[in-house]
Amino acid sequence: MGVQTRRLELLLELSRLGSMRQVADALGITTSTVSQQIAALAAETGVALLEPHGRRVRFSPAGRRLAEHAETILAAVEAARVDLDPDAEPAGTLRVAGFATAVRRSLLPIIADLAVTHPKVRLLISEHEPAEAIVLLGSDDVDLALTYDYDLAPAATDRTVTSTRLWTAAWALGAPADPARDALGSALATVRQFRDFDWIVNSRNNADERVLRTVASMADFHPKISHQVDSLELVQDLIVAGLGVGLLPADHPTAPDVELLPLNDPAVTLRSYALTRNGRQRWPPLELVVGLLTARAG
Repeated sequence: MGVQTRRLELLLELSRLGSMRQVADALGITTSTVSQQIAALAAETGVALLEPHGRRVRFSPAGRRLAEHAETILAAVEAARVDLDPDAEPAGTLRVAGFATAVRRSLLPIIADLAVTHPKVRLLISEHEPAEAIVLLGSDDVDLALTYDYDLAPAATDRTVTSTRLWTAAWALGAPADPARDALGSALATVRQFRDFDWIVNSRNNADERVLRTVASMADFHPKISHQVDSLELVQDLIVAGLGVGLLPADHPTAPDVELLPLNDPAVTLRSYALTRNGRQRWPPLELVVGLLTARAG
């Protein structure tokens, strides 16, 4: 069929972003270039890929199917590229986007080893919440995304990426310390006691808000979300100031006036992942680092 991979990449980006202007802006090219390449792809395949939709265009059924095939085709091309030299010494710059805890817990401990065992592998690290990291991975601005979800609020699956489970961590309810407080039993009983409190959630990711609303719904109340902050330390500062309660890692160091109340039955468990684009897993630096992260998590 003679379809060029570059044109398939543009088609796939169009299916993700929704407009030629957005594709052009994302890739640093002109809208007319995108239009010309999609038109050339349509001519090569012999089918209409787009159809009029008011004053805009949308995918035809054939165009949508080809965009779906493009994911598999481009992944296979990338896999073939790295397979040409499978024994190559890992070398190159690996771009990583991840949430702060994963960077501290998983990535930083392996960097010293890499400097000794694989000095030609360089890591560029940027802190991002999962949704931000996934966008960067999809646009090929990073090679590896470290993300998380909760067992009670699982993330949506993405067919364009490969997910590797790393470690899990129990979460608890952070509340003002109270020596007179009795054991509360189940998670539902624990959160129900704070049904009239203000609640603190993450400002850059909605996963903890989703899991909070799930547990609160099971406990028959609607939480009052009042504060949105990104820092776990700031969550504790707000708790100490009497401004509310919020979820915190069960093993996180706490301020003297903050108490971590266990959440059981149901438990709240954070699950961390290493995400890579399909077809890139065997690129030696990426395969090396993901292997080290998995071994450390195991």
